[in-house]
Amino acid sequence: MRQWLVWAALWLLVVLILPDAQAESRHRNQDGVRRRGKRWRDGQGFIWTSEGRSKPLKIRLVPGPKGPHTPAGTLTFYRNIPELQSSYSVIPAGKQTQCVYRGLTMLDLAVWSPSPCVTCLCSEGRVVCDEMTCPTMHCPFPATPAGRCCPVCMEPDRSTAALCSVASAADSGLSPELSGDSPVPSHPKDHIVPLTQEDIQRIVWREEEEHREEERQEEEALRLQMEVWLRGDVFQMPSKEELLPPPVPTHPTETVVLPAGCDISDVSMTCENVQLIHFPPLNIPELKSLSLEGNNISSIPAGAFNGIPNLEWINLKKNKLTSAGIDPKAFMGLKMLRRLYLDENLLDVVPSDLPSTLQELKINENKLRGIDENSFQDLSSLVILELEGNLLSEGNVNPRAFAPLIQLSYLRLGRNHFRTVPQGLPKSLLELYLENNLIEEISETVFNQTTNLNMVSLRHNKLDETRIAPMAWFNHRNLESIDLSHNDFYLVPSYLPKSLVHLVLVGNKVERIPGYIFAHMDPGLEYLYLSFNRLDGEGIEPESFFGTYHSMMELCLDHNQLIHVPLGINEMTNLHLLRLDSNRIRSISEESICDPDLQEETTLVALRMENNYIDAMDVSPAAFSCLRYGSSVVLKPQKTIQRIHRTRH
Repeated sequence: MRQWLVWAALWLLVVLILPDAQAESRHRNQDGVRRRGKRWRDGQGFIWTSEGRSKPLKIRLVPGPKGPHTPAGTLTFYRNIPELQSSYSVIPAGKQTQCVYRGLTMLDLAVWSPSPCVTCLCSEGRVVCDEMTCPTMHCPFPATPAGRCCPVCMEPDRSTAALCSVASAADSGLSPELSGDSPVPSHPKDHIVPLTQEDIQRIVWREEEEHREEERQEEEALRLQMEVWLRGDVFQMPSKEELLPPPVPTHPTETVVLPAGCDISDVSMTCENVQLIHFPPLNIPELKSLSLEGNNISSIPAGAFNGIPNLEWINLKKNKLTSAGIDPKAFMGLKMLRRLYLDENLLDVVPSDLPSTLQELKINENKLRGIDENSFQDLSSLVILELEGNLLSEGNVNPRAFAPLIQLSYLRLGRNHFRTVPQGLPKSLLELYLENNLIEEISETVFNQTTNLNMVSLRHNKLDETRIAPMAWFNHRNLESIDLSHNDFYLVPSYLPKSLVHLVLVGNKVERIPGYIFAHMDPGLEYLYLSFNRLDGEGIEPESFFGTYHSMMELCLDHNQLIHVPLGINEMTNLHLLRLDSNRIRSISEESICDPDLQEETTLVALRMENNYIDAMDVSPAAFSCLRYGSSVVLKPQKTIQRIHRTRH
């Protein structure tokens, strides 16, 4: 009897200590990891509230490429490739800060989370991803909520706490039968009253009496059941399964049946190039991303997205969708849709009733025959719009069609049938692409409203210097990049914007650079590409580069008809790249590249003069004395004089 009382006393001691430890742990967690009623941010870019819901960080959208190839308008830069190229980038390599991640292009400093434990950052053209390391939890009940990476401390319910108490008692060598109510206070500050031997004995008797009562109730229930089995003419012995207690009911596990060839990962589903004819019936409410590219889907019924209402990105490229096959209410239920790709289908009008949350819309390579005033109604959140490769022109695009797009920054209208720049462009526009159209003129008022415009691409049109109005863009303060490649210019055009930094005139018929043509620019032109033109010895005047001596960084005059190094190049104090290859230059004077009055080393790091008629034996050693590295000069191979005589006959 004495030994039994000792065991009971030990059990009570454990009961006294355990709640204190748990209370102290809960108190510490309230000030540590688990912050009730407060908002806190984890390392994944999500904000968690007391209700457990997450709010994703806002990501500034930028246009994504249309496929694995380099998108139109993004051209190879001379600084990056040694081979001869006829296409140049408006945005220099040093200025490009966009990042491409899984087919999407992010602007510099954009932050996103491709998976719960990974956070990615676009930093100066590079994608930098960091996997989050979870801290060690010092609590008895850690749990990882859905959609989160790291566990948090959770409060146990009563049944869990009871089980843990029994387990602790068993680990200490005590009998599980001694698990009754304890007189120990729940808070460490409460006064503790010690128990006498009589109190302990009374508790043990009560425990034994309760245990015997439970056994009597079980025996009575079994006796009543046996009476039921023995009634009637036939004696029936119950099976072992019937004697077992009934199982606890559980909810049936839902299994998602995917179409053949489809893959699902986390909250993304891909069914690309699997020969789907109809839109698959799906019931996955948590799905965020759906790609059905490369199938034969021709229609989208009204309830197609009822089972996937939380989609944020839909890719329907390369199908056979028609405007008549898309129900007017097909996209109405998608209240979280941000990106919709409909490239390479058979649409002749913009789908109606698109969600107002849409931020990126691509309908390239379709058969759009017009845009009316209501085509983009309620799309005030749209930032990126691509409509390349359609049948659009100034005759079938309503001047008020773009009016609802108050946040539009990026517009692509290349490979259409425009003869003039479309009217009514939104004031918010930053980048405009009109390549491969039939544009013949730029009127004086076409860019009056787009005062924030930063970049214009008009390559592969029918423009010349006489068809650009003098004040078309002269007073623009934000226009830094203009691409006029592959047009019909004979002169570098006048009245260029004061703010211009990049000018591309590759593949024209330019014969002359007028004097002081860049003198009005502030802070000054930095990148000038005049490759593949008709510049000769008389086409560049001594004042042609006036205004660029302290700003010019890259000058490309290759593939012309120059017979000597143009004047003024030795005065460019900030020049990094100079291309004079594939001309008719025969000699290099001591002062053409390096200024003898300057004792400092030049900033020039790449000089290409191959494929001319230069005899290396006649080049003075002082001609390149200002260059920091002699290896930065490319002089081989050269053409021969004999080749000139053969070509003349």
